[in-house]
Amino acid sequence: MDEPLYFDYAAATPMDPAVHEAMQPYFTKAFYNPSATYMAAKQVHAGLEQARANVAHWLGARPSEIVFTAGGTEANNLAIHGVMQQFPDGNIVTSAIEHESVLAAAQRYSCREAGVTNAGIVDVQKLATSIDDNTVLVSVMYANNEVGTIQPLRQIATVIAEHRRARRAAGNSRPLYFHTDAAQAAAYLDLHASRLGMDMMTINAGKIYGPKQTGALFVSSDVRLHAQVLGGGQERGLRSGTENVAGAIGFATALALVQERRHEEGKRLEALQDLFIRLVTEARPDTVVNGSGKLRLPNNVHITLPGADNERLIFQLDEAGVLCAAGSACSADSGEPSHVLRAMGIADDDTRASLRFTMGRHTTERQVRTAVEKLKHFAA
Repeated sequence: MDEPLYFDYAAATPMDPAVHEAMQPYFTKAFYNPSATYMAAKQVHAGLEQARANVAHWLGARPSEIVFTAGGTEANNLAIHGVMQQFPDGNIVTSAIEHESVLAAAQRYSCREAGVTNAGIVDVQKLATSIDDNTVLVSVMYANNEVGTIQPLRQIATVIAEHRRARRAAGNSRPLYFHTDAAQAAAYLDLHASRLGMDMMTINAGKIYGPKQTGALFVSSDVRLHAQVLGGGQERGLRSGTENVAGAIGFATALALVQERRHEEGKRLEALQDLFIRLVTEARPDTVVNGSGKLRLPNNVHITLPGADNERLIFQLDEAGVLCAAGSACSADSGEPSHVLRAMGIADDDTRASLRFTMGRHTTERQVRTAVEKLKHFAA
């Protein structure tokens, strides 16, 4: 059987062979608990700390500001619960198009959702008016996992800085933190936390050709969090449990590889993105490309084919050897229309006629042409 044509890189990426190679010793020879006191364990601990320093480098952070977690969902939950539990009378502001791991956590508290434009970009003015004197956390994703829109984090950071100045002038000592879920952005965009104006940032190794169930939360030294996993006090006391050393090593290796290649790879994928969109709109002129044309990840093609049934199309394409998605893999079985597309003002009938194709390191021009040909056949 031929290998399927994979167009769901936003859901998961294959592990880079270099990542696998870097991790391998920590499954066998260097298996020791990094908290143990003997020399062999201290060498493992040194490897863990080097991985932490390597991750910190790409975020322009201190190694002590990197907390390793079991993936992006845990990192998002640590950021949100870790802040909000300290301020039971406070509120959190998110965008309406956040990943479910942000929205579900935020909705445990007094939560306000800022709307987005029809292109899926956060309305900064609406977000600004959602922040009040009791807001302690703003969480806006760096790039959307469904339509690929890149959010104006620097503009939002400027708004937050203005609110902080106003609070200080009024004698209000309540903190106001800014968090972003950068899981989809890490392979293609600058992650320097201070340039972006971030207090916390989530990254997920499973989206950048690293190991699944491995992630990290950047936590500025100015931020105080309540731990969510208690025990031995690992990870600055914020995430207890014996560290996943192999995962951290793999994560650091994967992050370096994608960040080193992001400009070159971004240009390559942008050309494939343009080709995909051109071919599909030539085949079906009524095709609607969802999301921003400019502020968009280079690997994302999200389209609506009016009158189509996306569930049927996904099964037909699967049988024909093309793997794609209707939206977030985390909510694929819910049966509900995408909350992202609804927030963008897309009618429910059109959300059920929408498909997401996301490309990656192994996507070729030939694969794009083949996938569109198969899509034309079923969506004619």
